Amino acid sequence: MARIAIAGFMHETNCFVPDVTDFENFANPPDRSGILRGEEILKTFAKRGASTAGFLNASENNHEIAPLLWTSTTPGGYVTRNAYERISGELIARLSKELPVDAVYLDLHGAMVSEEFEDGEGELLRRVRAVVGEEAPIVISLDYHANVSAQMVRHADAILPYWTYPHVDQFDTGKRAAVAMQRLLVDGRPQGRALRHLPFLLPLNFQCTLVEPSRGIVKAATGRLTEDMLSLAYLAGFPPGDLRECGPTVSAHAYSQEEADAAADEIAQLIALKEAEFAEPLLTPDEAVKEAMRIATSASKPVVIADTQDNPGCGGTADTVGMLEALVQNKAQNAIFGVVKDSDVAAMAHQAGVGAEIETNLGGQADLPNVTPYHGRFKVEVINNGVYQTTGPVAQGKMHNVGAAALLSIGGVKVAVASERVQAHDRSVFEHFGIVLQNLDIIVVKSTAHYRAHFDPIAETTFAAIAPGGHGANPIDFPYTKLRDGVRYYPLGPVRGG
Repeated sequence: MARIAIAGFMHETNCFVPDVTDFENFANPPDRSGILRGEEILKTFAKRGASTAGFLNASENNHEIAPLLWTSTTPGGYVTRNAYERISGELIARLSKELPVDAVYLDLHGAMVSEEFEDGEGELLRRVRAVVGEEAPIVISLDYHANVSAQMVRHADAILPYWTYPHVDQFDTGKRAAVAMQRLLVDGRPQGRALRHLPFLLPLNFQCTLVEPSRGIVKAATGRLTEDMLSLAYLAGFPPGDLRECGPTVSAHAYSQEEADAAADEIAQLIALKEAEFAEPLLTPDEAVKEAMRIATSASKPVVIADTQDNPGCGGTADTVGMLEALVQNKAQNAIFGVVKDSDVAAMAHQAGVGAEIETNLGGQADLPNVTPYHGRFKVEVINNGVYQTTGPVAQGKMHNVGAAALLSIGGVKVAVASERVQAHDRSVFEHFGIVLQNLDIIVVKSTAHYRAHFDPIAETTFAAIAPGGHGANPIDFPYTKLRDGVRYYPLGPVRGG
């Protein structure tokens, strides 16, 4: 029986939105548990479908677990120096007090950027390695959108990625991490390590594993694992991260350098050959609404549109209203849009009461190009406290508290409003207002791909729209300062520095 320290520090950082992510965002997030310490981790993840839960499930009764610290918060801007140092400092201090340990498991995202460190996870791994020494294995799990660095590959001994986007395999990822850990505890740390960066960035709209070519790439990578290997990780990257090593990667950890290189090269070459296959139509708000209205005339299910550039799950502000303007101007009927973050309007609706009409500016407060409020006269349909439980496969029963919330209507469009940012990756963001989504014609969600896991089963079709927002669908629009020269901004696109 080994003594294994476990911890989690997760953030997906969008470097191109105006707001930063401070310690308070980790301590009191609207949709998760805040900062867990010691035994709180074991209690919280006894059943929940996170990678940590899967790791604990697979390690139960086999090893002694030393729980350190676990925290995560909503994607957003740069993690402040204060937040990064307070959290990583406490994690390292707790690890030091638990010594000696035989191994360390870390549940990470892979796309964290702090004000000081562009490679947030790599720096954390460096600090962990400095504490535990060169003999103890370190296993990490990563989100599918991780930007993997050479430092991460060097200090970790196995990288276990989510294989799905929408992410529905976190629990299984943790179980795979436990299997890798068991091998490491028996056979020791691997000598073979490989990392390949693809020569193009991959917009999130092109990364969904429900469709090709991402589905086939993941299948090939999972099928390439051999007895000599601890992990083979294809990770699609997170383009809104301003760091040199941003983008899709293939990494391998194996007991021979030859096997690590061969596996990484094979999958990287496969991805390179499929570069031209990455594509998804991206429509203007007006085009998207008109197309949805056309399809809805003969459809038996709702048409779902992703307001992808204001996805709070990628750091978007969740307050842009370009899609609302398009819906109203085109006189869309039987439609819903959301969720818009506007605490002032939510409070105004609560004060006015159900059935009242309020004339106000909605959303558009973010300091972003072409983002302005929508002025209109809205009817208050529903008000509530914004507390609800998710029901879909991504969030898996997680409780949310988005503060005072309201369902408004204008013309034939309903608008879900909340006091906190929340991604519409789960039907419950609308259903907790009493909405029967299957009866609608058009649903517009602030999400990119996560929504598909729960909305696809009730949808006639889905597609993305490009309305103004903080999460650019095309990386060429990002003002990178650190991204390496020679990389294409998108598949078959122009070259940075070229």
